[in-house]
Amino acid sequence: MAGGGDGARRFANHRVLVEPDAATGVAVMKLRNPPVNSLSLELLTEFVISLEKLENDKTFRGVIITSDRPGIFSAGLDLTEMCGKNPAHYAEYWKAVQELWLRLYPSNLVLVAAINGASPAGGCLMSLACDYRILADNPKYVIGLNETLIGIIAPFWFKDILMNTIGHRASERALQLGLLFPPAEALQVGMVDQVVPEDQVQSTALSVMSQWMAIPDYARQLTKIMMRKATVDHMIKQREADLQNFISFISRDSIQKSLQVYLEKLKQKRG
Repeated sequence: MAGGGDGARRFANHRVLVEPDAATGVAVMKLRNPPVNSLSLELLTEFVISLEKLENDKTFRGVIITSDRPGIFSAGLDLTEMCGKNPAHYAEYWKAVQELWLRLYPSNLVLVAAINGASPAGGCLMSLACDYRILADNPKYVIGLNETLIGIIAPFWFKDILMNTIGHRASERALQLGLLFPPAEALQVGMVDQVVPEDQVQSTALSVMSQWMAIPDYARQLTKIMMRKATVDHMIKQREADLQNFISFISRDSIQKSLQVYLEKLKQKRG
């Protein structure tokens, strides 16, 4: 991280670009892990460290999370981290995924997701962990937890955060069918709060941020944790069991084969 100097100086890791503006107290975090911003172990680690630094710097009260690659917010979890590796690697990777969510969901900062591209699976999870979601109005920019489509299951805490956002019945249907919602449907079901033209995503995010930051921090933060504490506590209590479940599930031959088939299809598609 670059230190000192003017408040708008950028600092960058390889996969996360941070643009802090000390004058407004808002930082923009941009995912940049080509080609599709997969949530690799490296990206997850860099993201959590960058967010932690912003949380510990009292200059900053809000963060806008977006993509440095318009067209794709994040394709979600990096399946190559979950395929053909050993249990120790699966454990390290899943701990990083858990840590991302535990850092985002109860964060004291105002978090606004400026979703400027497709946001399936883990990309959707990141968005759902924010306080407000703005999606660019492009039919290709779908959002949802589509794990079942590739033969895996969304963990209970993915389910909990979705239910907190769109309700039980809509979540049940979306999770079983692995639905990916285009913007109008995402807005209708409540998965996003606003749909705006692509060139207005960033300006809308800044405008929304001003509205949220107009509320005294202490009152807003206490209200946020009151709303989210039960979900966070449940995840923390079950964290180790969730880790063991993931390792056991992802290590199954049938699941490994499903992932290999899916990755092969992706290679052919890109090829």
